[in-house]
Amino acid sequence: MREITASGQTVEEAVQSALEQLNTTKDQVDIDIIDEGKKGLLGLFGSKRAFVKVTLAKNKVEETQVYLSQVIANMNVEAEIKMDVVGNHVNFELSGDNIAVLIGKRGQTLNALQYLLHLAINKDGKQFYTVSLDAEGYRQRRKDTLESLAGKMADKAVRLNKKVALEPMPSFERKIIHSALQSNKNINTYSDGVEPHRHIVIKP
Repeated sequence: MREITASGQTVEEAVQSALEQLNTTKDQVDIDIIDEGKKGLLGLFGSKRAFVKVTLAKNKVEETQVYLSQVIANMNVEAEIKMDVVGNHVNFELSGDNIAVLIGKRGQTLNALQYLLHLAINKDGKQFYTVSLDAEGYRQRRKDTLESLAGKMADKAVRLNKKVALEPMPSFERKIIHSALQSNKNINTYSDGVEPHRHIVIKP
């Protein structure tokens, strides 16, 4: 981490000097004012220079990628990590030979890893990021499976004329079910229960 102490006639001038030395911009640094200085008589006599300490801020996205690679290594899995950043959304894509270990049963391990990444990237609270983690296109396959399941369970609810409860699933998966069935006029869907056992109920 690079850090520079700089001075100037004003705090702003001192900061600008440090930014030029670090070859960066204000949004990429942390600024600590050591001494605000003071203007002298007529701006000349008895003046005191301002001093600031400017530190290059940590890149939260890159730090989170390193954290992910460490977690995967500790799970004794070799995987390639591709990262894509669009605005405040970060997408990590995993690929490798033993990728099923990172996905887990019905994506539970992948979901847990995604949650850890969300906590890691937002831990200092300065800038909020959303994170998605995928492995070998699993998310799309799971989405297709859930949409197919939604259709079958809706048909079952109508056929039996009774409520059908699905297994507990995370909120973003429940959202897929709700979306898949929102145009079906024969049923209603709602979520019931408390996390982590919250589930969807399909009602005729």
